[in-house]
Amino acid sequence: MVVKADKQLDAKGLACPMPIVKTKKTINELEEGQVLEVQATDKGSKADLAAWAGTVGHQYIGTVEEDDVLYHYIRKCSDDTIEEKTYEKTVSHDDLEERDGLVLDVREEAEFAFGHMEGAKSIPMGELESRMDELDKNQEIFVICRTGKRSDMAAQLLAKNGFTKVYNVLPGMTEWNGNLTKNVNGGM
Repeated sequence: MVVKADKQLDAKGLACPMPIVKTKKTINELEEGQVLEVQATDKGSKADLAAWAGTVGHQYIGTVEEDDVLYHYIRKCSDDTIEEKTYEKTVSHDDLEERDGLVLDVREEAEFAFGHMEGAKSIPMGELESRMDELDKNQEIFVICRTGKRSDMAAQLLAKNGFTKVYNVLPGMTEWNGNLTKNVNGGM
């Protein structure tokens, strides 16, 4: 299947948040209505780019996978500079240790398996919309990812769906110095 794109962006080998950072920069070079093809190998990029496009007002058209490369298609929808909304309610790692609530890890399963906060619940960003019923709207939910980008989008999605006690944990797991629980060696 070939989708016509006006411009290609090679983001292969890059991990979150780099595919989004590069996409943001490249889409600014396009005219309204033009389509950007983003080539990526990061499995999380599908959910990340779809969520990012939605938060800034571009149209996420879809993704085609061929030989371990994901080809994402995004249509530029507005020529205005779009203010990217970030989720206001945030907590730090230190605050997290003093709070009682659910830590929701929205990284991909493999990222979670190689190290996560003890007791954290794993729901990858791409599955969050279909798995929200697993979460309690009355509980404080602390959303975390690798850098704070996916968790920001996840927190916005939860808030839009009636969750009022949602916090984005900043910075993400890249700077977490606490204990890690691992689920590798068949423990998944």
